[in-house]
Amino acid sequence: MKLLDFIIIKLTICLVTGILLARFFDIPLLFSAKVTGTLFTLLTLVYFISKPRLEKTIWFGVIAYITMTSLGVLISNIHNQKNHKNHYTNNSEFVQDSLLTVTLKVSNSLKPNKFNDRYVVNILKINQVPVEGLSLLNIRKDSLNPVFAVDDILIVKTKIHPIKAPLNPDQFNFKKFLENKYIYSQIYLPYEQVFISEKKRFTVYGYADAIRKHINTKLQSHNFKPDELAIINALLLGQRQGLSEDIYNDYKNAGSIHILAVSGLHVGIILLFLNFLFKPIEYIKHGRIYKIILIIICLWIFAVITGLSASVLRAALMFSFVAVAMNINRPRNTINILVASAFVLLMFNPNLLFDVGFQLSYLAVIAIVTIYPILYSFWHPKYWLADKFWQAFIVSIAAQFGVLPISIYYFHQVPGLFFLSNVIAIPFLGFILGFGIIVIILSTINLLPDFLSTSYGKIIELMNGFFKWIAKQETFLIQDIPFNIFQVIASYILIISVYQLYMKKSYKQVLYVFTAILIGQFVLITTKYSTETKEQFVVFHKGSSTLLGVHKGRKLQLQLRIIDTTEANSTMITNYTTSNYISDIQVDSLQTLYKIDTKWLLVVDSLGVYDIKSLNPKYVLLSNSPKLNLKRLIDSLQPQVIIADGSNYKSYMQRWEATCKKQKLLFHQTNKKGAFVIPLKAD
Repeated sequence: MKLLDFIIIKLTICLVTGILLARFFDIPLLFSAKVTGTLFTLLTLVYFISKPRLEKTIWFGVIAYITMTSLGVLISNIHNQKNHKNHYTNNSEFVQDSLLTVTLKVSNSLKPNKFNDRYVVNILKINQVPVEGLSLLNIRKDSLNPVFAVDDILIVKTKIHPIKAPLNPDQFNFKKFLENKYIYSQIYLPYEQVFISEKKRFTVYGYADAIRKHINTKLQSHNFKPDELAIINALLLGQRQGLSEDIYNDYKNAGSIHILAVSGLHVGIILLFLNFLFKPIEYIKHGRIYKIILIIICLWIFAVITGLSASVLRAALMFSFVAVAMNINRPRNTINILVASAFVLLMFNPNLLFDVGFQLSYLAVIAIVTIYPILYSFWHPKYWLADKFWQAFIVSIAAQFGVLPISIYYFHQVPGLFFLSNVIAIPFLGFILGFGIIVIILSTINLLPDFLSTSYGKIIELMNGFFKWIAKQETFLIQDIPFNIFQVIASYILIISVYQLYMKKSYKQVLYVFTAILIGQFVLITTKYSTETKEQFVVFHKGSSTLLGVHKGRKLQLQLRIIDTTEANSTMITNYTTSNYISDIQVDSLQTLYKIDTKWLLVVDSLGVYDIKSLNPKYVLLSNSPKLNLKRLIDSLQPQVIIADGSNYKSYMQRWEATCKKQKLLFHQTNKKGAFVIPLKAD
């Protein structure tokens, strides 16, 4: 079976190509609309010209694929809310970092951080002028005040701040993460400064949120522990906000975090349950049609209640197609169904393509569908129980072929015992989900016996304990693995070529495998060369202290005011060293002078001493808020760049920035512009 023989797969590839073009190139909305309209007109003409002849023409196919690619560009531009005239960033009333009267509607509740409760909000008005667009609302934590609900209308007087890009190299890009969700700003407020204008439910999301809150109120009356309640919410209601950091890390390090994200696994189990439950309907007239309708309605009710995340949308759409195929006895091609669901989802939200969960979910299912039958053909256990455990094991192995390269790229770790946790957990997940649905239904109608709630809580506790034990086996957790996007692409090329060789043994397929190996070797050689020749001097941004790094090849020397070897294990440095393939880290004390190639960098600390006129340093780093006359320093040393890191008072940096502006001198403030990186010349 050649996958590219299916039209939906070809069209989806073209759609994805268009979305990627819009991502990496600035293509105006009006231009893309004109091009797409012209191509559709041309496609229609070619179709009607070739139709009377009843013959296929290559031009129709070529124009169709180009049109679909152009459509991918167009829908990306249409969904980019900054292209809308009514978006708040295009409105004259919007002035960044200025005090504005803003009307907001709560769209979604997010997992809180240490300091704030967080919500995605839709900006409805600025100074009474109607606008649109999403923002991130941060409300200072206050246990005495209730959290907001979805669809609440809030009125605030506040500043709308831009979302900062990461301040250090190779940090997680929270700005890009939010932009993928069309969120371009954020608001910070204490609860007392928020006026709740309305508390009505008028969207599907609002009613779903109310249902979840009602279910939780009922469950809380049965004395579930916080961690147990958090797992129930994650497994059955699609809400992971209540998960503690410890529980989340236990599941992640055990390689089973996917269990806590409602996805294809959960929806597939629910489909099987519904198919069994509605079986008797088949015996009435048109029963199969009624059964399909009921199953699809139930699947989408579940999808809505769980929050319509990317993984749930994909699963609900795919299994809706599967439900139809199952009940009309048509042959099911899972790859076609999977790709069709991706096509529909990307038409409605093209940025899902860049969602990590979306990528992992599709890659896992594709790998299971294609590789699982091969692995299962190697051995068919005679006994039912052995067969089930063998199936669970090879499903986990098959999924890893799809997700391992991209998982290492994003998370830089491999949980070595993933197969053990999945083999034990997945066979029992159906029981846990089924039991949980019964618990929720009985609790909402006030008929849940205490022994059932206690039993279910104990099962959840045992499951948490099992994953905690797996996560503690740190010997099997491989962390901080460097892996770049080119290695990801090379890995998938190799996996696909080996799969094709297994399915169809020929000299041509052998040639493809050797080509894939050569591509992999080329990527490894170029990666090694680029990492070993990379040299730079970095002034990191670190609050309240100075941290410098001299990076040469695979070595990094950290310079601190007070020697602290634990600094090498900080998240900031770990991210940097992993991304740059650094294996040797040394920690030393901060110096006053650094020679960077033929130039000098002078560190001026709190003492304010800089009597080195003869050196004429190109760079001056101000550290620990030195009390000095910056104009006098500039006149004396004639530097080209003044750098102020995170160890300085903000008021001092504002004054220094104004001085440098008057002197027409470059001023680099790390808490605004991020780390200051000076490339070094290769020896």
